[in-house]
Amino acid sequence: MEALCRVSTLSWAHSISPSLHSPPQPFSVVVGKSDDYNHQVRVLTRSRSNAELIFPVKVFPGIVIAEEPEWKDCIQGSTAVVNLAGMPISTRWSSEIKKEIKQSRIRVTSKVVDLINGSPEGVRPSVLVSATAVGYYGTSETQVFDENSPSGNDYLAEVCREWEGTALKVNKDVRLALIRIGVVLGKDGGALAKMIPLFMVFAGGPLGSGKQWFSWIHLEDIVNLIYEAVSNPSYQGVINGTAPNPVRLSEMCDQLGRVLGRPSWLPVPDFALKAVLGEGATVVLEGQRVLPARAKELGFPFKYRYVKDALESILS
Repeated sequence: MEALCRVSTLSWAHSISPSLHSPPQPFSVVVGKSDDYNHQVRVLTRSRSNAELIFPVKVFPGIVIAEEPEWKDCIQGSTAVVNLAGMPISTRWSSEIKKEIKQSRIRVTSKVVDLINGSPEGVRPSVLVSATAVGYYGTSETQVFDENSPSGNDYLAEVCREWEGTALKVNKDVRLALIRIGVVLGKDGGALAKMIPLFMVFAGGPLGSGKQWFSWIHLEDIVNLIYEAVSNPSYQGVINGTAPNPVRLSEMCDQLGRVLGRPSWLPVPDFALKAVLGEGATVVLEGQRVLPARAKELGFPFKYRYVKDALESILS
């Protein structure tokens, strides 16, 4: 693909709402790196005013922010489309919230796919990079999952199957990369933003048993993986967006406490989380050990392979 040897245009579809399992402020970081890759960026959003708060023109000159009626014109003529849409999952789940968690992903992905498929051949994007999540695999304390593992049988696995199934409807001439993203660690938002305040008041510790697996990735690595998927024709099909060395949550909390100079001794019991999050507590009480077999096979250069190094780089 020609993305790195000429100016290319990317369209990014997203909803502006960070969650526990999505990159903290990912769009500003991704767009901020676009000049490094000689890309022009069009941000597809349902709220121009919210997008302009994340992408002030003084900091991000030259990007185009487009609301839904303008998506068609933005997608046509783009080299690639990156779809990161979906409402947060780290909330109390009611039947209405569960419906919106699923539909927010499927609705935007379906629209993006339809617009790509409806584009004339000469202006149709050649690449779709679509986010999904490691929730596809279900949860287990003992199993190890890679891209060839079957899907789980819980609610989040169902969401991911339908999410991916919608993306798979894209025109077969469009290269599709499905990135199953783990818990993204970065300075702003996401999992760390929820955990650090507890540690700073000496109340940090594992959630639940601490035995659940924590499949994480540093923000810088997931951004670079997305860009590699845009530009490298070998990146096709399912690719796990996780670091090579997942840890149990107890180790994650120990390492976080060490980096912060705070103890990690006060676990948060299951019943307390369930009282706050209801069924949504599944997100933090259960996990999965996911390995990035495909990314390693493709030779992706992870900068942060161990959670200790990732935390030190973020919190130093």
